[in-house]
Amino acid sequence: MALRDELAFMDATAQAELVRRKALSPLELVEAAIERIERLNPRLNAVITPMYDLARRAAGGALPEGPFRGVPMVLKDLVAEYAGVRLCEGSAFLREYVSPHDSELVARYKRAGLVIVGKSNTPEFGSLPTTEPALFGPTRNPWDVARTPGGSSGGSAAAVASGMVPVGHANDGGGSIRVPASCCGLVGLKPTRARNPLGPDYGDGPGGVIHEHVVTRSVRDTAAILDCTAGPDTGAPYMAPPPARPFLREVGADPGRLRIALSTAPLTGIGVHDDCAGAARDVARLCAQLGHTVEEAAPRVSIADIGDKFAVLWVAFVAWAVRDWERRTGRTPTADQFEPGNWIMVELDARRRASDYLLAVQDLQRLAREVAAFCEGYDVWLTPTLAQPPMPLGYFDHDRADKSRSKRRQAEYSNFTMITNITGQPSITLPLTWNAAGLPIGTHFTARYGDEATLLRLAAQLEAARPWAGRRPPVAA
Repeated sequence: MALRDELAFMDATAQAELVRRKALSPLELVEAAIERIERLNPRLNAVITPMYDLARRAAGGALPEGPFRGVPMVLKDLVAEYAGVRLCEGSAFLREYVSPHDSELVARYKRAGLVIVGKSNTPEFGSLPTTEPALFGPTRNPWDVARTPGGSSGGSAAAVASGMVPVGHANDGGGSIRVPASCCGLVGLKPTRARNPLGPDYGDGPGGVIHEHVVTRSVRDTAAILDCTAGPDTGAPYMAPPPARPFLREVGADPGRLRIALSTAPLTGIGVHDDCAGAARDVARLCAQLGHTVEEAAPRVSIADIGDKFAVLWVAFVAWAVRDWERRTGRTPTADQFEPGNWIMVELDARRRASDYLLAVQDLQRLAREVAAFCEGYDVWLTPTLAQPPMPLGYFDHDRADKSRSKRRQAEYSNFTMITNITGQPSITLPLTWNAAGLPIGTHFTARYGDEATLLRLAAQLEAARPWAGRRPPVAA
């Protein structure tokens, strides 16, 4: 038991080194992960589809000699498909669907030697910044089981934070990598648009806002896994600028003297909890102590309707998801098969014109240019990750008496993160602060388009200056 508990909080790089040194076999790593999932999942509900037999066969067989050979991970049950395993996307409509093939991203995970031990929980179609689908029930935050782990990659984040696995697949359309990473005390990088593949089933999300990557415990894991997965797949509609060198080589490299802009208020002007604004200011002081130049500044953009325009994209996204699955399954969707908030978006979409969507994309692309112009004057833009600490479960529930309440709360909560889904810039949240209640409070960093290198250099410097590896959530104790 002692060895398994020690393994639980090693990062993926350290676990892979044990396999390379033949100190442990891939199968032993996988069995340790399975044991921990079985022990902790009843309290957290992070893993909703165990894949133990598949994982054991893979770990006991001829695994590829990739850099993460034998390391267990979970796959978020959204977008990424694993041949022969159900994909529900949190929806009762898909409870019987089984993927016919691997997504390109999953194929790259396998080539890296990673072993997928289960599917992680997600809200229906990833449409909420919490993970409480009616189909599978809520995932709970390992730091406080009465609170959300964030969303929509909350199942992956809870699994990694509690030590079930060192890596969890995640995707991000408005903050869904960074929100749960912030809530659970993890590293969450949303890469540059098109850095990771979405094929073969998708080319981009609505307006290019969907990004794929992982949540991890260390900056080096985040960088090294990106080296394994980055690059366009065949026929990709877009390509991110190629990196100058492997991302892992940026970890530990001197970031130089960076010019950092600090903003503690979202562009839309909503209020921010003192814990979140205070954490960002505290980290800004740390950056200054490390030799960087920090000044308060924010993009001067037309903010009046950012949320409204993004909502047009999001309504189209949810309605598209329903129609896409209708086409793929040959079944007719009905209201009783979907959660009320999502079905409202399907009905709203039916009353809109296609040109409404294109006008929203045009307006948001104009905003992206304004933000990009601001970022030309700075190496990094530093903000809180979220406007509030992890909220109680149920905070984002649909209210039939006030149908706009949930969407309003969502927009307020993840206001800092959605901007870079619009712009396509890389951004990362780091677990540098915990509040008086013992909850992790993430700090958010954004770089210029294509410049993950600067983020990784700074993130590694901050990780060394204020390490978080020794922190353990109560559930994992």
